[in-house]
Amino acid sequence: MTTFWSLWIIIITIGTLVGCAVILFWCQKDKMGVEDGADMGHEYDGIRELNNPLPKWWFYLFVSTFIFAAVYLALYPGLGNFKGLLGWQSSDQTVKSIEESRASIARAQANKQLVQYAKELDDADSYFGEKFSQLANLPDGSGLKPLEQIAMDSEALKAGQGLFLQNCSQCHGSDARGQKGFPNLTDNAWLYGGEPQAIVTTVMEGRIGQMPGWKDVLGEDGVREVVSYTLSLSGRSVNAKEAEAGKARFVVCAACHGTDGKGNPAVGAPDLTDQIWLFGGSRAEVTETVMNGRSGVMPAWKDILGEEKVQLVSAYVWSLTNSEQ
Repeated sequence: MTTFWSLWIIIITIGTLVGCAVILFWCQKDKMGVEDGADMGHEYDGIRELNNPLPKWWFYLFVSTFIFAAVYLALYPGLGNFKGLLGWQSSDQTVKSIEESRASIARAQANKQLVQYAKELDDADSYFGEKFSQLANLPDGSGLKPLEQIAMDSEALKAGQGLFLQNCSQCHGSDARGQKGFPNLTDNAWLYGGEPQAIVTTVMEGRIGQMPGWKDVLGEDGVREVVSYTLSLSGRSVNAKEAEAGKARFVVCAACHGTDGKGNPAVGAPDLTDQIWLFGGSRAEVTETVMNGRSGVMPAWKDILGEEKVQLVSAYVWSLTNSEQ
């Protein structure tokens, strides 16, 4: 924050407190020249106004709020660039990467600095770390439990669900049903495969999806024909002549989606025959996809959650489509 805005905030804050205090003490003095309790001659709905001072308890309550505000502003940040006498901060606002954040947190924890975020992480690791380890690892210490085994443990599954809600629901929704551009995790349609190890790899390493736009290669007529053929693969009613012409042009798509249009998990190419559309299945939306392409990024969580938490959240995701196994 610049010096100007820092001074602006300090002046506004202190000025407001001083102004309120002046008004409060001003109201304590009789400015009417009328004795206490005298009738002021005003009546409303049968209620008459008397010249009474503010109740003492009310006055002292106001005074206590001024004292509290002064102490709080002295101890904690709030007055522009002033950091407060305690040196407390909610988090390190200077970090620009995960690596810097981890280093800042470690530094704050080692130096016992009053950084709230670092303290909460430290407390969470102390309280939950051992439990997460117990739920995610085999009892003999030989490694992580398979997802299938974790999914059979209601406590571990609940922990995985909590991690999902905290870290994944922003994109995939609290019910894991996704939204436009973010996959539904409950429909058993997996871009990169729904096997346990594939899910763990996806969560650990993240995914980068990229479909090129084809308008310059196919032209508008070619795009229209390819869209017709693509929609026909899932049983949609389309112009048969366009679909037939699009089938020949589909060769440019087959490299990723396969000649039968059933997709390829190795490259994250979706199945075009199952009526499930990540970016919308209307003709206009599919046309937009073919014309201009699509891109999507899922971040890697290995450095944020670590192996044990990734295993737990992956087990929860796997369980959403394998609850009966």
